[in-house]
Amino acid sequence: MDNDKRLIIKIKRNASDAAANELISKYYKEMYAFVYKQTLDTELSLDLTQEIFIIVLKSIHNYDSKKAAFRTWLYKLASNRLIDYYRSKNYKEAQRVEPIEDYEFEDEYDMTISLEYREDFEKVTALVNELDPSSQQIIRLKLFGEYTFQEIALIEMIPESTVKTKYYAALKLIRKGMEVHHG
Repeated sequence: MDNDKRLIIKIKRNASDAAANELISKYYKEMYAFVYKQTLDTELSLDLTQEIFIIVLKSIHNYDSKKAAFRTWLYKLASNRLIDYYRSKNYKEAQRVEPIEDYEFEDEYDMTISLEYREDFEKVTALVNELDPSSQQIIRLKLFGEYTFQEIALIEMIPESTVKTKYYAALKLIRKGMEVHHG
């Protein structure tokens, strides 16, 4: 039995704080990085990461290790929280523009979106937010969580071919939106 499962059993059975802390500290940096890449805001990322772990602990009794690895479940909760955040009023009110350090992420098909300007990042974010929730999950997990199509298919419980179709359709929309923006 892997360590995650052991810790989760302890948390479920006797609400063990030690087990909870161990589980959180194991994934904290990774979750923070996942959130930061999608917000580029340190303080906000700390807040959201904290919230994600609170949600995790509150809903851990719903977690079923037969259905998914804990890390997979964690990413799904995290991307749901991000989708909710971007739909929220807070986000819409907090649209502030700050310069950011040059930041780029790319996927293996050599699509590089270089976010040299905050507005590019805002634009990509806005375009991702316009996607349907399922496509958002796929884009967030693929680009920011670095999950494979196969892993995403398992998380979303849809065929891998559907994941690919949605991913490339979403990328096309993002690219198109960026061209309009730069054109």
